[in-house]
Parts: sequence; structure tokens; C-alpha cells
Amino acid sequence: MQELISHQLVRYLENRGVTHIFGLCGHTNIAVLTALENSKIRFINTRHEQIAAHAADGYARAKKETAVVLCHLGPGLTNAATGVANAALDSIPMVVIAGDVPSHYYGKHPHQEVNLHADADQWEIYRPFVKRVWRVERPDLFPEIIEKAFQLAASGRPGPVLVDVPMDIFSKKIDTALFERLNHNIKSLAKPALDEATARQIVKTLIDAKNPVIQAGGGVIIADAAEELRAFVDHMGIPVAHSLMGKGVLPDDHDLVLGMTGFWGTQLVNDKCRTADYVFGVGTRFAEADCSSWEDKYTFSFPPSKLIHIDIDPAEIGRNYPVEIGAVADLKPALQTLNRIARELLPQPRRNEALRQEIAAFRKNFVAGNQQFVTSDSFPMMPERILAEVREVLPHDAFITTDVGWNKNGVGQQFPIYTPGSILTPGGYATMGFGAPAALGAKVAHPDRVVVALVGDGGFGQNPALLATAVEENIPVVWVVMNNFAFGTIAGLQKAHYGTTLGTIFRKDGKPYQADFAAVARAYGAEGVKIESAAEFKGVLEQAVRSGKPFVIDVAMKNNPVPTTGHWNILDIYSPDGYVSHVSTD
Repeated sequence: MQELISHQLVRYLENRGVTHIFGLCGHTNIAVLTALENSKIRFINTRHEQIAAHAADGYARAKKETAVVLCHLGPGLTNAATGVANAALDSIPMVVIAGDVPSHYYGKHPHQEVNLHADADQWEIYRPFVKRVWRVERPDLFPEIIEKAFQLAASGRPGPVLVDVPMDIFSKKIDTALFERLNHNIKSLAKPALDEATARQIVKTLIDAKNPVIQAGGGVIIADAAEELRAFVDHMGIPVAHSLMGKGVLPDDHDLVLGMTGFWGTQLVNDKCRTADYVFGVGTRFAEADCSSWEDKYTFSFPPSKLIHIDIDPAEIGRNYPVEIGAVADLKPALQTLNRIARELLPQPRRNEALRQEIAAFRKNFVAGNQQFVTSDSFPMMPERILAEVREVLPHDAFITTDVGWNKNGVGQQFPIYTPGSILTPGGYATMGFGAPAALGAKVAHPDRVVVALVGDGGFGQNPALLATAVEENIPVVWVVMNNFAFGTIAGLQKAHYGTTLGTIFRKDGKPYQADFAAVARAYGAEGVKIESAAEFKGVLEQAVRSGKPFVIDVAMKNNPVPTTGHWNILDIYSPDGYVSHVSTD
């Protein structure tokens, strides 16, 4: 039996359990959109492909499934590229299906084709950051390619893949048997576990260590191994530091959680990591931001510290620090094995009461040190008060998305996360513009949970058209726009090192300038409130959460830097030996 590929593709996606596709139309993909018309798959229609890619990213993180993006050739593909690259650097599984020029127009430079170096090579744009690109050259190969794409996206270190399809192939007929035979293929692969001997060596080494520390990364969340990690920590009594992407692997109120390391880490976490005799890295890349630019006097020092490292990606083991014990494994089965052996070699849990009391005392002092800002009635609001009141209002399992700047750095340092996987933030690519659309995806994935985007005015202003999607698709996210009328973090850097803020703050006639985002929201059909005093904020947030509607809260914020004891090497590039960091631009 012969049937159009576009219709068979949609049926294939349905059979795979795909329930949502994020994208935007173009003349190369309308055959697929037409096939979706009577499908149970919901097409989330966006006004810009970057919104689609970031929303799909947020969906994949929240749902723990491979997301699907449908886009057009040329500008559609390049518009989506930033969002796809962000997903790639944070190991988020995604299948991008892109239309391309008709196969019979190769060499003629048809409409919107990128062919400055070769014909029909738009896929080259994605090659640096996706796991694999397939260009469909023959209709009969399409079923096999799309199956491989899904398998690769979710296996090993997850990430995006691109399936590039000449538009005429979507409208070709092939035998339905070619898709039907894929029903016999497994849809998820067994993941590598940790061998018994290595697991035993790791546990024994940690039992004998004098002051070990666990450094947990986002790989724990991706592997859905937070429960296993907590069991290991509770039994072994080892304190846990985490990367930015690892925030929430254990609840922030767990009495052995030290906090986030690196640039925006506190003195306690950076000192504990730097002076540890053994660091056990689980699902982390030891990236620059988490390691204070790898300078050994701030966060980690290898040697004299020794490193045990487990990761699904062998390229990460030994990349930045020498490793004494290294293993390639999926963290969920690996930690299950480690837990079993830990209970065998250490029948009774270790309490480590002195360390627990030290952590509790530090937290108490840290909170006390912030109280003047948390309780300040000044307006524009202090960012610490904004974060504290958001935390008071939201349920523990609410999803929080961030962008970059104070909202990301401040949340990482001083905003408690209680449910693993509930904080979605752009790590590796640090993409401004991620948080606001990623919240759409998280809410689509979990319509029963509260979703709040904590974003700056610079990030929210990049793609406010996401509000059209929220209203049209009835996606009730709350956006808290922490508005400092600037690209605040960069403004603080520039002011500190060069004494100017050119190009980093928004001014008109010498006064702070920014769009009224609450009015913009109302223009799109969403709810919007512009906060006029600090006392007003909490009540409006409660109203927004209750409303069940897309809701923008535009709150003016003082542009103060996030306090930190960590280090970023760019500071030395700007001001050698100057020991200068960020300053307030207000």
C-alpha cells in the first residue's frame, strides 16, 4: 500500500508517543502541517523559530522526553539555531525536522536556499552543535532515518539531531511497509551500568577518605537519578556541592547540601571543594563557571585533591582535571550499584553531625546577611526581596525557568529548589532569551503544575511574541520580568572595569527606558501588571498564580551585582591584578 510520507510521518510520531510538536510554518513543511490537522498530536504554533526551539527544550527537560521541532528552510533553520544549540550544550534530546529546497532544484539556487559554498547544504549550519545530521536523499530511506534520529537523540549523552527533508519528499508516496517494519525495532536502548569491581573501589575509597565532597551536575537530572543520589548521600554522609545545572539534584534544605560552586558560589562550598581530599564528580563537566575558571585557589585544586568521575560521555572524563578513578556509565544504574555496595561495606549510615551543624550555621548566617535586602521596601525592588517572595508564594514543585543575569546567578546561589528537575536554566550556552519561552514548554509538559519564568528585561524583550503563543494555545505561565533597564550583569562588569555603560543600559533622554511589558502583555491578550511599589509585588504574584492565565509582572529592580567569593578569569583580562568584579550601576 502506498501513502504520502507526510501522513506516514505523523502516524509514526503518534506511535512513538509524541504528543506535541513545536514550530512555525513555511512553504517547505506545510505538507506535514496538513497531515497534523486530524492528528492527536498538538502543534504548538509560534511566531519565531527561536521561541519554538527554546519551548521544545523546556518541554524536553520537564517531560524527560525527546522534543520535536518542525521548521522551514533558510531563515527558519537559522532562527531556530540558537535554541537548538542551547539544547545541545545542555544535553537535551531533540529531533529537528526541517524542510529544504525541492530535490529537483539542486544547483539552481532556489528560493531561500543557503548555497554559498555548495548546493543543497543548509544542514551544514547545524553540524557544529547537533549530534548528527541526516539529509533525506531518497523517499524510501526516510523511515529508517527518522527512527535512527530518535534513537541517537536520546542515547549516550543526549542532544539534538537534524533531519533535513527536501519538500518534495514530504509529498512522495512510499510503501507503508517501510514504516510498519519499524514497529519491530526497540524504542529505547539499555544504558551502561557500573561494573562491580569499579563500584567497590569507589565506595571503599570514599569510606576511607578524610573529607570527601560530591560534585553533582545536570547529568543526575537527565538520568533521573536524584533519588538514587540522595540515598547514597544519606548513607555515606558525604556533603554535596553542585554545578549550576545540578541545582536541585537534592533539595536545597537537605542538611548535607553545600550549594552551587564556582563563579557565584559561596565561601563555604568553594572552600569545602578546594580542600577536599577526594571529589566524586557525578554527571558534571567541571565547566568554567562551576570551577572558577579552573584556577586552583578558588574552587577545586587537583592535585592535591583526587578526582573520581562518572559520566555518560567519555570525552568529559579527564577533560579539565586529572582523574584517579573514571567510569563511563548511566548514573541511575551506576548509583543503584553504588548504593548496594555501600550498604554492604558500611552497614550503618554515617551521620557526620559536625559537618551538618557547620552547614546549618553557615546557612543561618547567609540568610541573616541578606535580610536587609529581603525586607527592604526600596523601589526599584531589591532582587533578593523579589526572589524571597517568589519562593514564599510558589509550591515546592513549581517549575522555575531562568534566563541569564541576576535571575540565573541569584537563583543558583540563594533561591531554594525543593523538587529535583524543577529548575530549568541555560547552562552551557548561557542563552539570553531562553527562560521566557522555555516556560511555555514546561507548562505544556505539566499543565497541572505552576510554572514561573524569572527573567530579565533584556531577555524577555528579545521575543515577546511568545505571548501570542501563550494566549493562542492557552498556556498559563507567569513571567516575572526583573526589570533593571539594562543588560545588568554586563553593565556591572563594564562599569567596574572601564567606568562606562555604553551599549549595556537602556536610556532615553537620560532616563531609564524600557517597554511597558505589562501593557505589551495586555495587547497580546494576556494579563499584565506593572508593579509600582515593593509592597504590591507579592499580592500581584499570588493573583497571577491563581488566575490560570498567561500573566506578565513587570517589576523594576535595582541593578546590584550578585555577591560572590568565586572567580571568573575574564576579570583578570580586564583588570590584571586589580581584583575588580561587578558593581552596581544604579
